[in-house]
Amino acid sequence: FDEFYWVDLIGLDVVNREGVPLGTVKDLLSTGPQTVLVLGFEEAGKAQERMLPFVSAYVDGVDLQARRITVDWQPDY
Repeated sequence: FDEFYWVDLIGLDVVNREGVPLGTVKDLLSTGPQTVLVLGFEEAGKAQERMLPFVSAYVDGVDLQARRITVDWQPDY
């Protein structure tokens, strides 16, 4: 699992393995043992947030060129 500067991750789109968009990285939080991605998305016309641990168990890959993070995560988690 590579290391990234937080500033490089902000603004990246996050999709799951099935290609379902989960949101865009708007912030990151350090919780001590791990970093958490804070994703912004809209649902029913309202701004929402989703949090996802930025750990190799859930993050399949980060493609800075494509501005995309692929994760093993479902929208209803």
